[in-house]
Amino acid sequence: MALYKIKAIRNGTEYSTKVEAEDKLSLYKDLQSKGETVLSVDEVRKGSLDLSFSFGKGIKTEDKILFAKNLAAMITAGLPLARALTVISRQSKSKNFKNILSSIGDDLNKGTPFSQSLKSHPEAFPPLMVAMVGAGEESGNMAGSLKIVGEQMEKNHLLAKKIKGAMMYPAVIMVAMSAVALLMIIFILPKLTETFKGFNADLPALTKAIIFVSDFVQAHLILVLVSIAAFVALIIVLIKSARGKRIIDTVSIRMPIIGTMVKEVNSARVARTLSSLISSGVDIVGALAIASDVVQNHYYKEMVRELSEKVEKGVELAPIFIGREDIYPVFVGEMIGVGEETGTLSNVLLEVAVYYEAEVDQKTKDLSSIIEPFLMLFIGVAVGFFAVAMISPIYSLSDKI
Repeated sequence: MALYKIKAIRNGTEYSTKVEAEDKLSLYKDLQSKGETVLSVDEVRKGSLDLSFSFGKGIKTEDKILFAKNLAAMITAGLPLARALTVISRQSKSKNFKNILSSIGDDLNKGTPFSQSLKSHPEAFPPLMVAMVGAGEESGNMAGSLKIVGEQMEKNHLLAKKIKGAMMYPAVIMVAMSAVALLMIIFILPKLTETFKGFNADLPALTKAIIFVSDFVQAHLILVLVSIAAFVALIIVLIKSARGKRIIDTVSIRMPIIGTMVKEVNSARVARTLSSLISSGVDIVGALAIASDVVQNHYYKEMVRELSEKVEKGVELAPIFIGREDIYPVFVGEMIGVGEETGTLSNVLLEVAVYYEAEVDQKTKDLSSIIEPFLMLFIGVAVGFFAVAMISPIYSLSDKI
């Protein structure tokens, strides 16, 4: 299977997305059988950096969650699937999502299975949702599967929001401090520099260094601003690249405090995903394959994929988890062992997920109180550094006067 980036026209609307297929020919035939006009098909190489941006075409996570929950509620209430999709489409404010739901409605009218139709829109419906819907179709419990996947996606989304929220405070402080420092260098330091030069005073080395930086920024302001913008752009590009993500994953999992949270977040995601899929009737090998797409850290992706291959050969889950204490807490492996022995693996995995979600929730609340003293210390050192560098020469000048 290869990943292809396609551009096509559906129902008079041009769209672009990424789709997995055996080859270009089969992908062309599949799209044309749905009555779509193919504009281009390009293979996405593994490890390559995709710098394309599609403003307004992405589907928000909140929309995906509402879709699953609302559809589950409507089916439970007795609404036919096609009519429920029409109602959700009318409620949606996203034009792109409306077009996708319209296309799914057309597929259903042609007799295409619902899960298969969802699979053709990976930009809107993740593998987890497709698998859960497929399991729901087979078991006859579509509403139950949709409800579970809606809750699963909501839990993952809330967990990610809490972590981002905890990291937002120090990021804002650092950006604000950098902006204030730049403004001082541009507008305030030149006036003090003129005063010092006027008295021909012998300045300390620290003061000279700051004055040199100020003079350089004044003389090359455009160059400095462009360099800052280029540096930020380079960081963004590196973060988006495959190598950059691997570096971030490696650093984050080894950092104190943050490393523990990374392990707990990924443990919670894997456990909840496996629990949801197994309880819906998905086989363990298929569940592991989908779980590898849910986790973001490459260590966990690779480990879950290896796990899938070993389980397919008849190896039990618990020993593998216990043998990877470097990325999974001991508790995870032991609990999975209990679940396998008692035949309650799905329930045990859910308990593991709930436990670690609560742990991460508490740690994110505590993170601000942990980071705040370090930030205050950093700000104090920075202010003290500037004060010593710029105020001490003033006392020397007053002695001369």
